[in-house]
Order: sequence, then structure tokens, then C-alpha cells
Amino acid sequence: MSGSAFSAPVGRLWFWVALLLLVPVRLHGLAGAALPDYDSVRNWQIVQEVAAGNLAHLFRHGSPAFMLTYAPVAWLSTDYRVFQHLNALVAVAAIGLLARFVGRATRLPDWQTGLLVLLMGSATLLTFSGRDFTMSSWSLLCFAGLLGAYYRRLHQPEAATLYRATAWLVLGLCFNYKFILTVPILAVLEWWRADGLLLRSGHWGRVALLLLLPYLVLGTVGRLAGLPWYAWPGIYYNVAFPGAANAAGRATTLHPDFLYYLRYLRDFESWLVWVGLLGPLWLLRPRRRGRPLPPELYLAAWGWCLLAGMSLLVKAPRGLLWAYPLWYALGLLVLRRLPVAVWLGLLLMALAGNGCRLQREIYAYGPTRYPAVAAWLRAHGGGPVASTVGLGLAPFRPAPDTVRVVMEARELAALRRRGYRYVLLDAYWRVTNVRAFDSLRRVPPLAAWSEPGLTSPLLFLEHSEFTGLSYQQTLRRHQQARPDTLQLRLLPL
Repeated sequence: MSGSAFSAPVGRLWFWVALLLLVPVRLHGLAGAALPDYDSVRNWQIVQEVAAGNLAHLFRHGSPAFMLTYAPVAWLSTDYRVFQHLNALVAVAAIGLLARFVGRATRLPDWQTGLLVLLMGSATLLTFSGRDFTMSSWSLLCFAGLLGAYYRRLHQPEAATLYRATAWLVLGLCFNYKFILTVPILAVLEWWRADGLLLRSGHWGRVALLLLLPYLVLGTVGRLAGLPWYAWPGIYYNVAFPGAANAAGRATTLHPDFLYYLRYLRDFESWLVWVGLLGPLWLLRPRRRGRPLPPELYLAAWGWCLLAGMSLLVKAPRGLLWAYPLWYALGLLVLRRLPVAVWLGLLLMALAGNGCRLQREIYAYGPTRYPAVAAWLRAHGGGPVASTVGLGLAPFRPAPDTVRVVMEARELAALRRRGYRYVLLDAYWRVTNVRAFDSLRRVPPLAAWSEPGLTSPLLFLEHSEFTGLSYQQTLRRHQQARPDTLQLRLLPL
């Protein structure tokens, strides 16, 4: 496809209307929701530390750009909901950027690009992950930018397009260490293009320097703050070669299972993703190396490579975060070969199905009861409190450091000697499969509350990367936890 595809007038009225409609879909009920997982709360705490000049945890999860981006927000507000809502809006922007690229590359009419925004934006996992405070939203934004920039590099082999794609890759690596998983796919596509652009006129050296630059600059900043020089690159080594089992007993990164994500798609996503996943197989035919791929096959290649690669590693539905919108887009492109009335009716049915799934799998699990726990503690003398694995209570306490996470029951005796009066038996221990606290359920609680968010099957599945459990094992743990109607029990210590 020629470069003229990129000048097609996409993104006018219907595109922006669809993007605005997506905002309430993503924000619905969010004001009453807690931060859903440990990492979200910990990120919220670290952003405040960085804002105060404490860089000790700048490289946590290999995401310094995430911490630095939100640190200025902490100068204005420390309310977790501000960060959560801003992150949700970034996820909406990511969908818009990706839909705009697909629309331009495939010459979709404006109203069809708007429909694509709604289909991708209402996907179950994309909506679920767009309501936390992790790097997923920025990671998706960077992926959308990389996807479009590298497509242009393939079709316009110039230094400017190569460096623009490299810039998106660098930005993605700064926001999420998992962005390194794009490098093997880019290498394969570069090999297929075989135009020698990367190796000409010293481009490879400049690209390598651009990739190293943030590690050198931010590594120096970290070194001045007292961190070891390997604090950031060490994240990659620790992920690839865990030194010890985590609290759930998972001790490896490799875990081949080629059915995990297919089972997830079957149970939680629209049938349209199957059209997008399998439909482009009909486009496969002998092609001459050196010619750029058509847009549908380009999108499909990314989706298939992500599925194959992530199926080898420990899994959670977010492992295919970048692939879900591609499959929705491809599903639309495949169905467009049918008569207009037929494919439009099918897509509207898919959109309605997405809405039903969002109500069932996301909106139904609110609002949070952590504020009630915090109110009870204030009424009964306050003080620091221990919490079993979860940090969900922290944003509702006067000082976040008054909530101390414990991973083993034996830690409680030491905390009691230090003046802790209460332990919150937070059912997050069930989600993470840290089994050290089952005996505490026999202790009569001082007060107890339900916490619907901790009963979400998606939350359990999103922690299967931490637990190392298979898809079936994870949902079995969820079923075992369902009879318990009180997820937050406040016990005397």
C-alpha cells in the first residue's frame, strides 16, 4: 500500500463521537471502586514517593516513565481516584490511536472507524484492565503508536519512519518492561521486508543508541539517588530467572499451555475475536519476501505472534492485551466482505453482547466496602492494621503506611508486640493463592463486610501469572471462594 493511505480523511465526526461515547463505558462505577490489585495500590504509593523526591522504587516493574509521568499529579492530589480515572482516559486514547491507524491503513469510512472504536473499547479485558492503576493503559498506547509507525516504516523505507518507529519502541520500554516482547516480532518483520534500511548508512548504530539512551540517562539518575546501576536492566534478569518461588509458590517464567488463552476467549470475549483470529488464515498464500504485508495480514501477524509467544510463558488474560483489539479490528474487516446489512447487523449484535458482558463481569462487582472498614477503624481508635496480602485498604487510611501487608500468619505475633491491634483478613489472599491464612477464618470477627470486587473471576484469572495456576485451576479456586459472602473480616490481633 502506498503512503497515500495515511492521508485518508479518517477521524472526523463519527470517530470523535465514538471516542466520547467510550468514556462513560470505561468510567461507569469507577468512582465507587477500589484499586483492584496489589500492584495498583503499590504504584499509587510509589508515585507519591517519587513526587516527594524518593526514587528508591523508581524502577519497580521496569516502568520508570509511568512513575515519572504521574508524579506531578501527586503534587496536586493524592486521591487514588484521580490517578485511576486519568489512567482510564489514557486507555481510551490508546483505543482511539489504534482505531485511527487501522482506519487509515484499510481506508475505512469514518462511521466504520467509529464503530471499530466502540467494538474494541468495549472488549471485556480491555475494559477491565483500563480501570486499574498499572502500566497496561500506557503500554497499549505505546503499542498502538508502534504499530502505526512501524507499518509506515515498512511502506515508506526512510530514515525518518525508522526513527519514528524506534522512538515508540523506546517509549514503550520506558513504560513497561514487557514491551521487550515486541522486539522478536519486529525482527521477523524486518527480516521479511529485507530492504536493508536498518543496516544502511549507520542506521543500526543510531537505533541501538536510541534504545540504550533511556537506560543510560535514567540509570544515571537512579545511581545518583543511591540505586545500583543495574536496577533497571536487572528487572529483565529477575523475570527471566526468578531467584526463588514467590509467596504463591510459583518459581518459573516458562509455562507452555496453548489452550489457556483460547479458553479465556471462549468464556469472556465476543465471538467476533474468533473471526478476527481465524478469518485472516484465508489470506495466507505464498508471498515474495521483500514486499510489505497488506494491512490485514500485518495485523494478523502481530496477533498470531503474540498468541504463540505468550502461550509459552506464565499466563494471565492481560498477556494478550495488545492482541485483543487487533482481533476485533480483523473481525470487522473480515465481516465487511458480506452484504452491508448482514455484517452491520452482526457487528451491532457483537456490540450489544459486549455491553452485557461488561455488566456481568465488571460493573456487577461494585461498589467497594473498604471505606466502611476504614470508618470502623476510625471509630474504634484507629492505629496501624495488618492486612493479609492485599493493600486495598491503604488508599482509605489517613496515612497509607498504616496498612502493613503480611504474607505469613507467623508475622502477626511480631506486629502485635509492635502495637498493632487489628488484622484485616482480606480475601485477596484467596485471589493470590497464598494459603497461609485459612486458619484465621475460624476467629470470630469484630466486624465483617462483603467486597464484591474480590469475587470477580477476571481478578482471579489476572493473578494466574502470579500463582502459576492453569486456567481450570484458577477458576476452580474462584468457585471454591464463591460460597464465602464476607471477604473482609476485621479480627483482633
